[in-house]
Amino acid sequence: MNGIAILLGLASAACFAVSSVVEQRAAKRERPTRTIDPRLLIRLLHRRLWLLGTVPDAFGTVLQALALRFGALALVEPLLVSGLFMAIPLEAAIERRRPHRRDILVVVIGVVGLTGFLFAADPRGGVAEPKTWAWIGVGAAVGGLVAICLLVAWRTQDAARGLMLGIATGLLYGTAAALVKSVTEKLPGHPVGIFTDWHLYALVLVGGTALVLNQNAFQGGPIAAPLTAIALLDPFTGVLIGVFAFEEELSLEGPRLLAGLVAVAAMIIGIWMARRTRSS
Repeated sequence: MNGIAILLGLASAACFAVSSVVEQRAAKRERPTRTIDPRLLIRLLHRRLWLLGTVPDAFGTVLQALALRFGALALVEPLLVSGLFMAIPLEAAIERRRPHRRDILVVVIGVVGLTGFLFAADPRGGVAEPKTWAWIGVGAAVGGLVAICLLVAWRTQDAARGLMLGIATGLLYGTAAALVKSVTEKLPGHPVGIFTDWHLYALVLVGGTALVLNQNAFQGGPIAAPLTAIALLDPFTGVLIGVFAFEEELSLEGPRLLAGLVAVAAMIIGIWMARRTRSS
């Protein structure tokens, strides 16, 4: 089952990479907006290029949901980081230039950090549905962090603004993935009952907000800044929710704990460096 989940996760990452590049090009053609402005999404809905980008995005979402059906949240979500390796050179190819060295360095540091954390943590197990109090804790933590990111983004601009919006988007995408897992777990046995389940409507709200923030983040300049934050925070948030809410286990003991802390430090450095990426 894990093998199937890995293949589906990698295919999903490829779809999201293509979608990110296309949607970013469309978003940058629109006039700049405020930190969170749903009118940007409304304008993009009238752009053929952006609508084209939603096709691989939809395929990626379906593949992600299938992967979560076969594998743990802490296993599937980190696979999406591989899309970083595809998106940045793809953007450069479309713009007929070479990827900037700093952008590649940011990606490598971040991905090495995340890979090292997953190797040290070795996530496994878990329950099918978290308890209500666990979801409340997740909502409070993610909501508070997203609010802070939006406040900082409101006071910054360019790559720094895109980075903060990317962090907020990554947090929301990680939460949405957890909600997708809950919905897909219920789907086979209760296909009609999901329409009366709060998870579905929470997914629509969280996913819709993340979509709006994502497009605003892409307006902030280079794709490397927001995409690095999204690609790292999405799976890392998924891992934390997997542990806290889905009761998935991490093997952070002894040397593994030290390795995990070093890996987290590498991810933080990668995100910090992304605030000054050079792509344009």
